[in-house]
Amino acid sequence: MLIVGLTGGYASGKSTVAKMFVEFGGVLIDADKLAREVVKPDKQAWFEIVAHFGKGILLKNGEIDRKALGEIVFGSEAERERINAIVHPRVLEEELKAIEEIKEREPDAIVILSVPLLIESGHYKNCHKIVVVTVDRDTQIKRLMERDGFSREESLRRISAQMPLSEKVTYADFVIDNSGSIQETELQVKDVFFRLRRLQPIPPVTLR
Repeated sequence: MLIVGLTGGYASGKSTVAKMFVEFGGVLIDADKLAREVVKPDKQAWFEIVAHFGKGILLKNGEIDRKALGEIVFGSEAERERINAIVHPRVLEEELKAIEEIKEREPDAIVILSVPLLIESGHYKNCHKIVVVTVDRDTQIKRLMERDGFSREESLRRISAQMPLSEKVTYADFVIDNSGSIQETELQVKDVFFRLRRLQPIPPVTLR
């Protein structure tokens, strides 16, 4: 089984690229989806988040208001570190469970592990290969403003909170430039996937 770490930046198109990998035969583990699962009401992470940030970050149904929480954590590095310390260990635990399940079911799978903070968290060390999705800064800002309704200032604040894409690509085995058309991106994804398919068996990584 080949574990391929997929990452990028805000509005770089990582989710779109992940779906393309699945269409070509990859098996996806989406850390964003897992992160939403581990903070559901009555989960331990939910209690820790509410205890730290207060009930003001809750919606009427008891779920965490991601927008309200985002405004807090992206305005303070200390608060961002706190939320990461609560959520990331739980997400990693779920990722490892998913990997083991896939390994039993499909031992020759190419697993696409999509993680926003793959490099920042050091989780890239658990992957055989790294794919980074890039896009130019202006396109990132435009997409964030259109997709999430952020102001230009808020978009820049979110982008600045992550490692620059120019630095992330230094960790990459493969880089996919998503600044162009969807067809151009798809051709790049197809090329990368079939290059991964041709890789010789390599020693397993130590999951931790």
